[in-house]
Amino acid sequence: MVRDAIHERAPHVGVTAVHDGPDAVAYLSRTPPYERAVRPDLVLLDLNLPRLGGLEVLRWIRQDPGVRHLPVIVLTSSEASGDILDSYRLGANCYLAKPLDLQSFERAMDMVTRFWLELVRLP
Repeated sequence: MVRDAIHERAPHVGVTAVHDGPDAVAYLSRTPPYERAVRPDLVLLDLNLPRLGGLEVLRWIRQDPGVRHLPVIVLTSSEASGDILDSYRLGANCYLAKPLDLQSFERAMDMVTRFWLELVRLP
């Protein structure tokens, strides 16, 4: 749903999705099966990833010299203050709780794409 929303708003932007924490780490570190992966300019990270949670992936990102510079947007269903605080402590650049209704989700995706893909200069 997030990938489709971004592609709809910014068709020129390539979006790659992985389905669990170990795949996120493998993709970002370009290890098998992602040896030819294109390094992203921006990471959208869900905290509720299977096998390795989003906070652990965020911790890994901030410790790895090859990707620690990447902006990380936490986009997740959790509104727990502990998750928000932990995300920022671990170096998230932004924390967004996924809106539950479609209209609010669409509005949030408009703002995310406008800010992160049009206004901000990414590394």
